[in-house]
Amino acid sequence: VRHTEPGLAGLVGEAEASAHAAALLGPLSPTLRETLRAWLAHHGSWDRSAAALGVHRNTVRQRIARAAALLDRDLDDPDVRMELWFALTRTPQA
Repeated sequence: VRHTEPGLAGLVGEAEASAHAAALLGPLSPTLRETLRAWLAHHGSWDRSAAALGVHRNTVRQRIARAAALLDRDLDDPDVRMELWFALTRTPQA
């Protein structure tokens, strides 16, 4: 079997990936999605995420805590982070 896209994305059909992303990220507002994307992209660094977003690091902490609560997920779990990153890459940026 040959996949046209490398990595995990090549193993999952675009429609299925988009549907999963929409369901998983559905509870999050665009602001929380943007914050989660920045936080994951900066490997959980509060300071670098805050700088990228132009907000205080405590704002990032509060938003990530809110996102974790809304998603009912443990964001310290690397598998959860991977799943969320995959979902975020399947949705348009805010």
